[in-house]
Amino acid sequence: MSTGTSASGRPDQATGTGVARAEDPSELVERVLDVAGIRKNRDLIRRLVDATLRLAHDDTSRLDLKIAGSAIAEMADAFKMFAPLHDIPKVTIFGSARAAPSDALYVLARDLARRMAASGWMVVTGAGPGIMAAGNEGAGRDMAIGVNIQLPFESQPNPWIEDEKLVEMKYFFTRKLMLMKESTGFLVLPGGFGTLDEAFELLTLVQTGKAEPAPIVLVDTPGGTYWHGWERFVADQVYANRLADPLDASLYRITDDVEVAAEELLDFHRNYHSRRFVGKVMVIRLRHAPSDEDIARISGAFADITSGTGIWRTDPLPPERASHDHLELARIAMEFDRAHHGRLRQLIDALNTLVPPGTATDTPPAGETGTFTGGEDEPMPES
Repeated sequence: MSTGTSASGRPDQATGTGVARAEDPSELVERVLDVAGIRKNRDLIRRLVDATLRLAHDDTSRLDLKIAGSAIAEMADAFKMFAPLHDIPKVTIFGSARAAPSDALYVLARDLARRMAASGWMVVTGAGPGIMAAGNEGAGRDMAIGVNIQLPFESQPNPWIEDEKLVEMKYFFTRKLMLMKESTGFLVLPGGFGTLDEAFELLTLVQTGKAEPAPIVLVDTPGGTYWHGWERFVADQVYANRLADPLDASLYRITDDVEVAAEELLDFHRNYHSRRFVGKVMVIRLRHAPSDEDIARISGAFADITSGTGIWRTDPLPPERASHDHLELARIAMEFDRAHHGRLRQLIDALNTLVPPGTATDTPPAGETGTFTGGEDEPMPES
């Protein structure tokens, strides 16, 4: 049988037809990963490459490709910037870009940031003027982080951020992702449409379980009415019309006191450490083990969100042991109904009251900063 030739004129040993055999895209992806030396998280990198190839083959418009490419590039830059700071607790401060340094709101934001920085928390803002500048100024250059948005009228970052702790964004959605993903506490001061958008998105993420439980404080100047007016609107137009659960009001706290706002963030991890789903079971890790009386009382008080199973004490479950996931901590478990995150926040508050103030660390667990959930639940292993 005669041997064909390839497009280059050389014989095509693979087919003998003179037409080069098309390479299987999945095989090509594997070769690219091999050449790039990708070993860690190879399955996730493969998914990213596969998704990019789908864009190429789905007749995606040039504009859509630009959006996708820019978004991935922006997230990559942000992940790289935040990576060395992963174990340091962070608070994101939202608020008006229009506040002048002489305004009471500016002074309030600066004082809040200074208070949190003094407790070892880094302060994340949108890097612009107004409340953002106040937050970074109060934190100081060593503790300030900025996620700047490129706007024609507000493009220069404020001067309170070191270059290595600043990232630039083209899109609001990638900027909001990074402002919310990396922090374990949030302070929201009065602001315009952008601030309200950030506040509602943050509340939506926690309300729906797309983000981990986190303290959210809506802060006003002494005697101010901004957030109380907002709360009246929500009560009259949202809760009253059954458009949200009134218990979701537990997801936030309104105050005009710097120390109250700071304590809301600092006390959130007094006893509560973290949670993890294993199949249908939600495991809550605690710094201090509750007594039998505590378990009985809390199980009865929160029976409405436990799918009828109550709350019980547990040892680390097999997936936790397999990943060495905080095996030293006490644990309780429940089948959380996943529909009432306002009640879950109330449960966390109740667990924190089991420990007197000052008897536990007031910072989030090292290495677990950030509010976004880790993704899909892990199935319970078969016995």
